[in-house]
Amino acid sequence: MNFFIVLFFLSLLGIIFMVGKKLRLILNGQMPPEEQVPFKVPRFEELEKSSGKMMRRLGYFLLVETIRAYVRLIQFLKNTYEKAEKKLAERLNKNGAVPPISKEPNRFLKTVAEYKRKIGEIKDEIKEEENL
Repeated sequence: MNFFIVLFFLSLLGIIFMVGKKLRLILNGQMPPEEQVPFKVPRFEELEKSSGKMMRRLGYFLLVETIRAYVRLIQFLKNTYEKAEKKLAERLNKNGAVPPISKEPNRFLKTVAEYKRKIGEIKDEIKEEENL
């Protein structure tokens, strides 16, 4: 908090110094030189178009980078989980524990595979009926 107060007063003193310098020149009868802008300022319409393009590109870039980071994170977690699972299985086997039981296939995947097989059979029947 104190840092921000000191920073505020330093910037205030800087502004007072710059305004005082210009005021001293005006009071002495001299006009301060008009400052030229070192670059051309584009029109608002041009600025709007270019900023829109830049924001779109930035959005695409951030989307791609987010997806890349997500995939890398998932891959890292998957590898870490597999390593931890192997270590745990080795420790359990060393202690004389029961070996892990093999898992049954997912019921949803079984159902999907069954539907695919049935659809394939129906397609084969249609082909036989139409002699294709």
